[in-house]
Amino acid sequence: MTLDFILRIFVAGLLGGAIGLERGRRAKEAGLRTHFLVALGSAMFMIISQYAFEGRTHDAARVAAQVVSGIGFIGAGVIIFQRKVIRGVTTAAGLWVAAAIGLACGSGMYLLGAAAAVLSIVCLEAMHFVSRHWGEKEITVTFNAVDHKSALDIIGELKKNHIDVASYSMNEGKVTIVMRVRRDEHLSRVYLLLSNIEGVSVERIE
Repeated sequence: MTLDFILRIFVAGLLGGAIGLERGRRAKEAGLRTHFLVALGSAMFMIISQYAFEGRTHDAARVAAQVVSGIGFIGAGVIIFQRKVIRGVTTAAGLWVAAAIGLACGSGMYLLGAAAAVLSIVCLEAMHFVSRHWGEKEITVTFNAVDHKSALDIIGELKKNHIDVASYSMNEGKVTIVMRVRRDEHLSRVYLLLSNIEGVSVERIE
């Protein structure tokens, strides 16, 4: 039985880590180690709830329910609010799925856990591909401008080229613009456009 238990937590850790590997490649808040530990820990809780209290009154479903609600605290920790945009929700959902995979493997449902891991990775990779080629990205550009009127003229030029300017600020001759553009062309297109405007010197694009 002990070897079976070890196999369960091993498989849970591998499957959870596979999702974490994809998140880590995207430089997200939680990567391989976090997902690995969440899945392994969930499997451990499930095994303990099923076999550690033999001869006593217990309910394994209660432990599973506590894992489902408790993982929310970890998920909330990776969600951040930055520049009026919420980030990390997908990674938090990945941790939630990793916990579910751990519970499945802890119960001996290897095939179900593996199927969930594969579907999760396929979904994440597919949506990344779609977002990269057809989605939009918010970028910040900092450049020099002679005065406020000059900055407005540059912003007007950007809008003529169908670039969505979300906000801008000017401080000591430096203008910072936040804009939304197509992901697959954001750096080259914006830099080329600003470089062709007379008197503009681009300092940073991020």
